[in-house]
Amino acid sequence: MLKFALCDDDRQQLKQTVGLLEAYLQACPGLEGRIAAFTSGQALLKQAEVQGGFDLYLLDILMPGLDGIQTGRRLRALGDGGEILYLTSSNDFAADSYDVQAFFYLLKPVEEKKLFQVLDGALEKLQRRRSCAVMVSTAGGPRRLLLEQIRYVERTGRVMRFYCTHGTVDTQTIRSSFREMAAPLLADRRFRLCGASLALNLQHVAGVNGQRALLDNGETVSLPRKAAAEFKKAWGSYWLEEFAPW
Repeated sequence: MLKFALCDDDRQQLKQTVGLLEAYLQACPGLEGRIAAFTSGQALLKQAEVQGGFDLYLLDILMPGLDGIQTGRRLRALGDGGEILYLTSSNDFAADSYDVQAFFYLLKPVEEKKLFQVLDGALEKLQRRRSCAVMVSTAGGPRRLLLEQIRYVERTGRVMRFYCTHGTVDTQTIRSSFREMAAPLLADRRFRLCGASLALNLQHVAGVNGQRALLDNGETVSLPRKAAAEFKKAWGSYWLEEFAPW
């Protein structure tokens, strides 16, 4: 069951978008979804914080209080990996939508055919991302970690510590090099090796400033001096590809 969140302060527009999404679900046999509608970013965030996030967000941008961009930033700070689709009457916020790693940006009035195409692409990407995981050996037994939930991993003493959206996970004592142990992560284009004992998930990097990577939860991670320039280049390339037409 996929969870959809719609947010628009214009109740008529919100009703129309709900109708379009219901039509999309009806047109997709076997696809089950639950729709939650909100008239403010504050209300959406409150539910996401208390009951967990959603799989797909369809957000208006121009709203009083928290606008759609601010709402998207706060969702990312919560570690929410849901796909964000902006529906707006203004084309002035495309660069800001890039900042919150939005999947797409559609101008109102939204055409049904175009929206359905974008939804197809967003759900395909979501399913692909969420099927990728690694198994790690911990003191409490094997753990399956979704790659999209891993912000970064580093060697700490004789263990690998995974910093995830839900907390940290330590492996048992490792007996190989960090690069060898991190190989399953590095096989995914989201992960980048930085130095000898650190790998970051580009999906969770909101910016790079000198030798510091700013993560989507507000945390900063120091980058090795020799690796910082290449990391920034890789981060930029990753998001250019993410925003390329699917």
